[in-house]
Amino acid sequence: MGRPGHRNGAAVGLAVPRTHPSRLHRALRLIVITDRRLSAPRPLEETVVAALDAGAPVIQLREKKLPPRETLNAARRLRKLTREKGALLFINDRLDIALRSQADGVHLGPEDLPVESARRVVPPDFIIGYSADDPVEARRAVEAGANYIGCGTVFSTGTKEDAGEAIGVEGLTRVVRAVSVPVVGIGGIEVHRAAEV
Repeated sequence: MGRPGHRNGAAVGLAVPRTHPSRLHRALRLIVITDRRLSAPRPLEETVVAALDAGAPVIQLREKKLPPRETLNAARRLRKLTREKGALLFINDRLDIALRSQADGVHLGPEDLPVESARRVVPPDFIIGYSADDPVEARRAVEAGANYIGCGTVFSTGTKEDAGEAIGVEGLTRVVRAVSVPVVGIGGIEVHRAAEV
């Protein structure tokens, strides 16, 4: 028996409705967010393969500076890799690229397409994540159709230029208590801090 998402060593899909709350919650125990700068000098795909081989259940492609065509090409390459490993693929910010690459979901923020607009045009089992560190905003996003909340910045981080002020575990807890969907802590979460998050 292989790790979750695998049967006899062969990759299979998650084989569940992607938005089923308890199953999505298990998949969201870890989201690996891509960063070419941190991956360098290794190519992005090599870093993603290493993460998938280690058991990462979700990869989120975040490309703020690449032109749309290059981002779409990267998304399609990662879609192939995540399918082979039975993992989910989310695209940061770009619903158009998420749909064109047949990703499992999109992660939106306050400056992106509104959740309710995205929900109107996606397949029923398409996953929508939303960034919120405020309990009221998180509740609104869930009411509009978000399947999970990305909450943070939990701890200070230098890997995201627009990360904002750290909210700590206390701020994360307030958001968790406000919504019924999974909440993923983001920002500055290193190995020694993972347990408290």
